[in-house]
Amino acid sequence: MIEIPGYSLLGRIHQPDDLRRMPAEELPHLAVEVRRFLIETLGRIGGHFAANLGTVELSLALHRCFDTPHDRLVWDVGHQAYPHKILTGRRARLETIRRLGGLHPFCSREESDYDCFGVGHSSTSISAAAGMSIAARIKNEKRRSVAIIGDGGMTAGMAFEALNHAGHRKLDMLVVYNDNDMSISENVGALRDRSARLLHRLGLTAPHLLRMPQDADAEDNPSHIEEPAALFRTLGCRYHGPVDGHDLNALTSALDAVKDLPGVTLLHVITVKGKGFEAAEADPIKYHGVTQFDPVTGQFPARKPGPRPSYTQVFGQWLCEAAAQDPRVVAVTPAMREGSGLVEFSRRFPERYHDVGIAEQHAVTLCAGLACEGLRPVCAIYSTFLQRAYDQLIHDVALQNLPVLFAIDRGGLVGADGATHHGAFDLSYLRCIPNLVVMAPSDENECRRMLATGLAIDQPSAVRYPRGNGLGLPLEQNLHELPLGKGRIVREAHGRRQPRVTFLAFGALVQVALDAAEILDAVVADMRFVKPLDHELILEQANASDLIVTLEDNVRLGGAGSGVNEVLVAQHHTVPVLNLGLPDAFVTHGTREELLELVGLDTQGVLRAVRKRLRSKDLDQQRSASRLG
Repeated sequence: MIEIPGYSLLGRIHQPDDLRRMPAEELPHLAVEVRRFLIETLGRIGGHFAANLGTVELSLALHRCFDTPHDRLVWDVGHQAYPHKILTGRRARLETIRRLGGLHPFCSREESDYDCFGVGHSSTSISAAAGMSIAARIKNEKRRSVAIIGDGGMTAGMAFEALNHAGHRKLDMLVVYNDNDMSISENVGALRDRSARLLHRLGLTAPHLLRMPQDADAEDNPSHIEEPAALFRTLGCRYHGPVDGHDLNALTSALDAVKDLPGVTLLHVITVKGKGFEAAEADPIKYHGVTQFDPVTGQFPARKPGPRPSYTQVFGQWLCEAAAQDPRVVAVTPAMREGSGLVEFSRRFPERYHDVGIAEQHAVTLCAGLACEGLRPVCAIYSTFLQRAYDQLIHDVALQNLPVLFAIDRGGLVGADGATHHGAFDLSYLRCIPNLVVMAPSDENECRRMLATGLAIDQPSAVRYPRGNGLGLPLEQNLHELPLGKGRIVREAHGRRQPRVTFLAFGALVQVALDAAEILDAVVADMRFVKPLDHELILEQANASDLIVTLEDNVRLGGAGSGVNEVLVAQHHTVPVLNLGLPDAFVTHGTREELLELVGLDTQGVLRAVRKRLRSKDLDQQRSASRLG
């Protein structure tokens, strides 16, 4: 036994077996210690916070009642699974979470046998647990599968697709609906409204539920007590609840009662996001993900406003300006109001703001419908989440050549959220789509110009920008549209040093190219457009250069550099080309700066790669001269 100072019970928990041997009367005190450990640890290091405070009792009850890891617990998204990590042998490493070489930010199969499914995106848990239940049936194994979904996960169609199938096949599985009335923002949707009314009638109203829409007829109609239970029963699920998710006795009793029932059972559990920390309960949006804070007061260190706004802020400001000038502008987001910079827009233009919940496919096709009627929809979405709506992007928007502008945030390496959230593939999966214009800004003014260009053209367009701050440039107010498919030279070679190197750089890595070019005395072109590419500029520089270096914050395979190669091959050009970008591998978590260095896309990494290629080129020339001699 290893005692932790100040934690008389938590030091005894190394694996769930320890928890299962603990006397029941000690569990409430253990919950207090787990919650305090989370508050103190995340106060020092930051991370996902409010959602984890809400699942402390639920995590204890699940590991208490189920034989994990033999029984499968599938956590949806995983940003609420820190208590699960603490209880499954990873408490001592929680300080390292989201850091390079540390614990994964979400659940990961490579990290622990207790993480039976890797997550990071929402609403996958029921499908995965259904697959595990089918596998147990086929293999004739006695094991139970549990999906824990909530924090907005029930707004996604995928969750209901899985319930519909599982109910049809009468799979033996449990779905724990962790209902905290929140996503990252407030939860949305008709199911949320009905659930709120039900809980209000039953006296289980959490602070967030007080904001529910008022509907006198619904309040007076006792039949609404049956909702949302009737919906789940229609899908073939046995419904139990609601249960207070912070009452360990009630939770364990409910889980014991339903865990061996045949077929699909849904247990409706009510939790409070931020439970046990007053500031987080009062403002779960602010405390969803945190930097360092005072674990007593909840206050964050005072920070002077920096001179460099983030790209997200630049987009949000531009969108408000555009909407004020053009009544056709409409904003759509899949549950990412804060993350995508739409808070001010939602306040100023509530009738033109649509949060559709965690429903990326619906968001994109909704934009297509808006565009059909002459509006100018702007879909604000993270790169990694747009992957979930790829068919809708192709079939519903691009095929019909509809003027939808995709404001794609978190392009490239995002940092601590890791492989599930890096926008590593967008330039590759976007540039192959007909009719779509794809732009990547190198600074905040370029971002504004590109957004204005995308809004003005009568076809689909995408502006892909990184997480983090711009360069601190004064923002231009008089925006002009960019000529489509035209890049610009941002640095000329000042001497006559040979060999001549030219960087064709895309997006945020233009700045890395400029830094490397100062040392190499190289030419730098800010390509601006990934599609259409500037063929004239590419061929002009190829004719004048001894080495072309393409640079992008995207996988090399099929990316912008591949597009440059295609242009040169089509013209039978033989200039040597070095394509620099992300590797053909999933990149881990860490700070953006650490990861750029790890993959060789920082200034020193680029210099090493260019010099190595130049040495190889010199050797090739020497060999050719020797053969000719």
